[in-house]
Amino acid sequence: MKLPALVAFPEAAAYPEIPGNGYWEASQPTWQEIAYRETGAVGFLTFRFYNGAMSTAQCQRLLAALRWAFARPTRVLVLGGGAGFWSNGIHLHVIEAAERPADASMANIEAIDDVAEALIRHTGQITVAALEGNAAAGGCFLARACDFVWVRQGVVLNPHYKNMGNLYGSEFWTYLLPKRLGDSGTAQLMAHRLPILGEEAVALGFYDAVLPSDGFAASVRQEAQRLADDAAATAAFLARKAALRAADEAVRPLAEYRRHELEAMANNFYGFDPAYHVARYHFVHRTPHSWTPLHLARHRQVGYRREGAPNRALRQSLFMEV
Repeated sequence: MKLPALVAFPEAAAYPEIPGNGYWEASQPTWQEIAYRETGAVGFLTFRFYNGAMSTAQCQRLLAALRWAFARPTRVLVLGGGAGFWSNGIHLHVIEAAERPADASMANIEAIDDVAEALIRHTGQITVAALEGNAAAGGCFLARACDFVWVRQGVVLNPHYKNMGNLYGSEFWTYLLPKRLGDSGTAQLMAHRLPILGEEAVALGFYDAVLPSDGFAASVRQEAQRLADDAAATAAFLARKAALRAADEAVRPLAEYRRHELEAMANNFYGFDPAYHVARYHFVHRTPHSWTPLHLARHRQVGYRREGAPNRALRQSLFMEV
């Protein structure tokens, strides 16, 4: 299993952590999992989580960094992940290694929901998710919790949960997705168990813009600065955002969306169907599939009929005649 060093080697916790300089990016050559820098009225908060997996502890550190960044005197806050992955949601390897994986799963989903909720509720800055790398499951919807999602050309997304043992999913997708795609579009996207490109996500209305692959970081800086430069437009946007959030809250509180999603997830984690735990085990230990999954082997799905081919009943009747 791929585990953080402090999980794989608990004895390492006895060693002191090297003092840093808060969330500011160090001037000397170094690497920080969570780093922050400012350029004028734009703040850039970067979280480079290995393979895009976000453990409970990582989500809690990210939430603390977010709250710190929210208090900065900036008009735009850009969230960037790693170059390979922005976020893939909860950390399945850490969960698999836990003594009680169901409890670890619930703690992890609660922690990532805290991050998503903080972004949804924040009305003091324009928030932007800048996806240089791929995203999947909860990571796709964590990005959508921001006001804008800019995705690098060619980025691959898996905005669904069902492949992991029919997980229901959380990160407020039941609130965020219908606002963008409507009920019908939401149902189609969540049932679509195949990857899509960032360009497709933008065409659907799920994400907001595709930026060039070459010079993506520079394009993000330029577009973020453009937003921040117009102080009047930023203030008007944030006023509309606060009014819309208040109106949505009056119709159905965010707490209700969260309660509904977590009840369904608790059923995945603690219910009689072990599909999630089985799927997680096979994912973590890289167990080869014994057969091609049905969402890929469409010819084995009930009612499948290849375009332009006679159906099975017709083929059987022709065979009998011969």
